[in-house]
Parts: sequence; C-alpha cells; structure tokens
Amino acid sequence: MKTLQRLLRAVPYLFIVTATLTTASCATEPSNPSFPLTSSQAHTAIQQMQSDPKPLAHPILLIGGFLDPNIAPDLQRIFFHTVTCNAKLIPVSIGFCTSFAECRQKVIAAVDAACPSSDPIDTTEVDVVGVSLGGLVARYAAAPDPTHPRRLKIARLFSISGPQSGSKLAENLGFTDFHKQIRPNSSFLNSLATQDSSANYILVPYIILNDNIIDPRYAAPPGQTAFWLPEDSPLPPHFAAPIDERILADIARRLRGETPFSHFPAAPLPNLKPTSAANSIDHVAIKRIERG
Repeated sequence: MKTLQRLLRAVPYLFIVTATLTTASCATEPSNPSFPLTSSQAHTAIQQMQSDPKPLAHPILLIGGFLDPNIAPDLQRIFFHTVTCNAKLIPVSIGFCTSFAECRQKVIAAVDAACPSSDPIDTTEVDVVGVSLGGLVARYAAAPDPTHPRRLKIARLFSISGPQSGSKLAENLGFTDFHKQIRPNSSFLNSLATQDSSANYILVPYIILNDNIIDPRYAAPPGQTAFWLPEDSPLPPHFAAPIDERILADIARRLRGETPFSHFPAAPLPNLKPTSAANSIDHVAIKRIERG
C-alpha cells in the first residue's frame, strides 16, 4: 500500500520528466564547457543517487514563481525526496503575492514555521531552490532591509531561470509596479546588487537558452553568467528548466556534498564576449565556493 501511495505521488513528476526525456537525443548545439552534461548522463546520475540517498546539511526551501500555485515546488519536493534521506523539504508559493515585501515575509514565515529559530534577525540556515521569481525573492529575503529586519539565512541559493538582473517580459510589459521592479536596471535591482558583495551564501544560477521570459543575459546578478544549457525539451525553456534533469542532477550533487557537473567560472553565453567585470565576479564566486 505504501509503495502504491509513493508511486501515485510521483506520477506528476514522472509524467513531465518522461516528456522531457523523449527529446533527449535532439539536444542542439552549442554545449556548455562549464556544464558539459547531457540529459542521458543526467538521467543515469539521478538513478544512481536514487539508489543511494544521502542526508543533507540543511533543510531545502523550495520557492515557486509568479502565478505558480505551488506546482514547481511540489514537483521538486518529490524529486529531492528520492535522492535524499530524512531531508526537511519546505515548499512555498509566492505566486500571487503583490509585492517583494509580501514575498519576503511569506518565505521567512514558512522557514520559521518549519524550522523555528531563536535568532531575532536570521532564520534557520537553509539551502534554497528558487524557480523563476522565487530565485530573486530568495536573494532579496537574504539581503538587509531596514523596513523588514528579519532575514532569510541561506547556505546556497540555486536559482533556476530567475530574473536576477531583470526580465525580458517585464521589460516589455511590466503591467504592475511589482513587475516594473523586475525590469533591467530598476532601482530595486540596482539596490539589491549593492548588497551582493556582503552576501555570505553561494549563488548558483541556471538558465536554458532561448528563454524569452527572462532572457539568459538576466539570469544572474550583474557581472555574472548563469550556467546555461541548450534546449532539450518540447516545453518552452522557461517552463522546462524547473524539471530539467541536467539542472536537477547538478543541484542534487551539490546538496549531497558530491562533485557537481557544473564548475565555475561559468562559460560566457554563446555569441557574447566576456567582460572584465564578468571575469572578476566569477573569481569572487569561486572563492565563495572554496570557502563553502
């Protein structure tokens, strides 16, 4: 009976991942030299991890994106449950929040409820997997804000298709003040960027090429480059990324304390020349990872 219940809970994840794998042999060039992983290799790695689940150092906070009623966090909760043992998984939806302040409060409240902390400023330390807007929300929730002094304490932030430097869609639309804050070079994003040098966590951003909602150029904070991957799914890149086995396998390895498939410095985006700033920030990222 318990086996059947586990299978039923896994059906949504298995269905979507199966759809992704049907096009695994159709991956397009270019490949990323800093993330040289195919879907087939990722699938094999995931099977190996599932056969030997590992305990984790921190709880995992799973944050969904805009208008997501908790679909992505729940799918990822199912996945990470299969590659870990006794892990505390905290899914939270910020899909219908109307401000970054509301998102911050909701995320911090979810961690405090699941893992209470007596610290008046910081929550219990967590690893975060943030999808789309969820990745940016986590970065903001960890930054100092005098109007909202309580902060999210992060060990590692895995941002999947997150608008860390803006959003192409918000740049073209931005139909509310909330979404206008996600436009490239907005006062909100520029202010948040000034806090990055004092951040004590590791940020690992991911993006699939041709994401027309975020734009791969905006998937990492200013001066950084996200770990990009070629399209490998019938789904649009932005919606394929949260369940892409290449990304999930890399995150799982990092969470389990194993050698990841991606490595810093992240390779420049195809057809874009690296800047001196990008090289400089990548070295900062390397030092943070070495400390971690």
